[in-house]
Amino acid sequence: MGSAMLIVVLIAMASSGVLASDPSPLQDFCVADTTSPVLVNGFVCKNPMHVNAEDFFFSGFNKPGNTNNRLGSNVTTVNVNQIAGLNTLGISLARIDYAPFGVNPPHTHPRATEILTVIEGTLHVGFITSNPQNRLIFKVLNAGDVFVFPQGLIHFQFNRGHKKAVAMARLGSQNPGRIEAKDLFGSNPKIDASVLAKAFQVDKKVIDYLQRQFGMDNNN
Repeated sequence: MGSAMLIVVLIAMASSGVLASDPSPLQDFCVADTTSPVLVNGFVCKNPMHVNAEDFFFSGFNKPGNTNNRLGSNVTTVNVNQIAGLNTLGISLARIDYAPFGVNPPHTHPRATEILTVIEGTLHVGFITSNPQNRLIFKVLNAGDVFVFPQGLIHFQFNRGHKKAVAMARLGSQNPGRIEAKDLFGSNPKIDASVLAKAFQVDKKVIDYLQRQFGMDNNN
């Protein structure tokens, strides 16, 4: 991966504020006080006199994620849980690494639009529009290409090449969240299999199999 291109991508994603869906801040910053027992929509602010550079810093985005798993992909997130200074600022980042034929499976971000930039390799990406159209909007991306996934819509990325791929994503929330299709079958406690069998119009044995595959103890 070219370091110059990586720097350009990170600057572009970090400087754009038009996608932010979180409320606008009312002060310069509100560094998250993760030790506070007070529960709010986000985190309460640390005393600004106790803030330092480490509250706005993360290191290691240049390191490839481990793609040695069943999906052949790895997402390295940088949100308010990694950088406390992101609290109230309405942005976060992610690095996605893909092994050959690796997939970032269908999922949604309930609180954020995502803009993805391919750094290395070739990706087949797409999202599904909501009812009643349910259209698949998709494209093949190469290094330097950019694609947008609207907030809340199911989307995916697939490395269709024989070499690894890398992408950087910018998301319009300090904590975008992630819901995968497999979460239906791996919830704790489980959804009654009869409900899912009826919903998907399949035999209950199929649901039993999927719940075993995606159970809480088998989610890697």
